[in-house]
Amino acid sequence: MLSEALFKKIQRFHFTTKRLANDLFAGQYESAFKGRGMEFAEVREYQIGDDIRTIDWNVSARFGRPFVKVFHEERELTVILILDLSGSHLFGTRGKFKRELMAEVAGMLAFLAIRTNDKVGAILFSSGVEKYIPPKKGASHVWRLIKEIFTYEPQDLSTNIDAVLTYLNRVARRHTILFLISDCMDTGFEKSLRLTAKKHDLTVIRVTDPAEEALPEVGMIALKDPETGETALINSNSKRLRERWRAYQKEQRDYLTDLFRRAGVDHVELVTNGPVVEPLARLFEMRRRRQ
Repeated sequence: MLSEALFKKIQRFHFTTKRLANDLFAGQYESAFKGRGMEFAEVREYQIGDDIRTIDWNVSARFGRPFVKVFHEERELTVILILDLSGSHLFGTRGKFKRELMAEVAGMLAFLAIRTNDKVGAILFSSGVEKYIPPKKGASHVWRLIKEIFTYEPQDLSTNIDAVLTYLNRVARRHTILFLISDCMDTGFEKSLRLTAKKHDLTVIRVTDPAEEALPEVGMIALKDPETGETALINSNSKRLRERWRAYQKEQRDYLTDLFRRAGVDHVELVTNGPVVEPLARLFEMRRRRQ
């Protein structure tokens, strides 16, 4: 049973993401993710500007004036949101946790999917698949997705991206639009990433926090790994340590960027104190131009 405060928070979030999806992404998502093809809809009289290649010569000959075939996009797609609920997402130093940022992105993507009559589902994972919500249509289904993202308590706090991609390739037999939303603090998923990208349309949305990029200079601090529970006492005043930290983070970012590029996977970087709409809009526009 949800508390009244949590229910109101989810409700506000629900309306906010719906408004953003409707107001700011009108048409962008639809043009970025195309349907499976075109299907015949009807025949109508030729109008100035129509492509002469669409003229139906049999009907035109029968009526003595030109008619054209009209086609509609076979739109219905299946979208699955793959959400990382490992312990590292319970972190945030700039107003929101990474898990809240993930929920915001997932909510917008879910609303974009249903407004174009696509089905949307979700896989919640940590060290393995925790919950699979089969794809469906409708605003009530989006409400359920958002509620699950906010309230689901994972059974484990570690991360295994390889396990969830392997599972997905078993359950999603048809071509599917996939969004992996994670901080990607994991290794060993190179092969499954490539296989998934060949079979489906995969986009990685990586969420980070500014404090992960640069170690603050605040003296002796205790750091705890939220996934393993291990703690360490470090001196953040050490210039050498801060430089090593920054170099390691850059190395990880470069590694992931190169991995996604080689696998042919689109990816977006989102930060807890940064914008959400603009990076997604750039992604949709890039895909539209590429198509």
